Amino acid sequence: MTLAGTVRDAAAPARAEAIAQRVQGVVTIENRIARDVSVDAGFGLTDLTAKAIQIVRYLPLVGVAIVAALVIALLGWLLASWTGLWRRLMPNSFLAELIASSIRFVFAILGIVAALDMLGAGTLLSAVLGGAGVIGIALGFAMRDTVENYVASLMLSLRQPFRANDHVVIDAHEGRVVRLTSRATVLMSLDGNHLRIPNSSVFKAVILNYTRNPQRRFDFELGIDANDDPTAARHLGVEALKGLDFVLAEPEPQARVEGVGDSNIVIRFLAWIDQGQADFYKARSRAIPAVKDALEADGFALPEPIYRLRFDGGTVPAPTAPGSEPPAARSKSRRPPAVPAGSDQLDTAPEKAVEKMVEKERAVTPGKDDLLDAARPVE
Repeated sequence: MTLAGTVRDAAAPARAEAIAQRVQGVVTIENRIARDVSVDAGFGLTDLTAKAIQIVRYLPLVGVAIVAALVIALLGWLLASWTGLWRRLMPNSFLAELIASSIRFVFAILGIVAALDMLGAGTLLSAVLGGAGVIGIALGFAMRDTVENYVASLMLSLRQPFRANDHVVIDAHEGRVVRLTSRATVLMSLDGNHLRIPNSSVFKAVILNYTRNPQRRFDFELGIDANDDPTAARHLGVEALKGLDFVLAEPEPQARVEGVGDSNIVIRFLAWIDQGQADFYKARSRAIPAVKDALEADGFALPEPIYRLRFDGGTVPAPTAPGSEPPAARSKSRRPPAVPAGSDQLDTAPEKAVEKMVEKERAVTPGKDDLLDAARPVE
């Protein structure tokens, strides 16, 4: 069988060949049907009129499909707007907002799918879903950091490593926690500045929390003369630490011999304080001179590094004025006066300036974009 002629539709030759194959007795088909690609044939007035009529006929169905899509989307929006329900079911506001946003998105997709299905656009629906998948993968790679930060915010809101106003060190950043938002952790540094750290960095960081345990240990080193007894110096320094009112009796203060230098023996003294009653830096600043004075009062020498200088044979020492004394002797002969008992230098009360700043800022905007919740567990 031989098929010949011209058609305007590109699919017409294939349809004609399929019809011819169903004729009984046909063994071979030679398809010579050609498509007419002339302008007059492709864009005839009749075809345009027919297509316009077909579009007009489709308008009621298109309207019904759009209404159905809007109704489904509106249903999802109403369901997601029950914020009180989601906040009661979810552990925090961030997760409740995430659930609400997911419901809106899912119902919007369902509305589009239902509308396309009503229009019989199955091929278009498959193309849209396939394109959405490809676009989603591309956006996932392009917004990898944003997605990682979003997931880290979710995990931090569920398992919180700190509370508001905790004194923490996150990697190299130290300060007090102001709030945990859906994007970053806000700290107030010890000099009163705001510090925003992305939650993805906080989630992977090593976090040191000074507030979780009120007991904290400080230490310092002092050197005694190489000829002195280090054991006696250790016991004397520990007794001096025990005599300080801010040093805890349990755990007890300790002293260790760290090493022997060129001209001294280095001893490290360690003591514990309650951070709720004493400031760490103030306590350490009082403990160092207290142990130093106790050692010197008992005859222990705290030597300075000794340097041996060699002069040429022709060098003549500078003359010393009669009645004068070397600078070192003058510095030792004039000791500074003792600090009065009521002086602020003896104060070891906790420093609360930054803590009050954080409380004031949190009181201005209570709960605004803050994921910290005292009811959640702390890791």
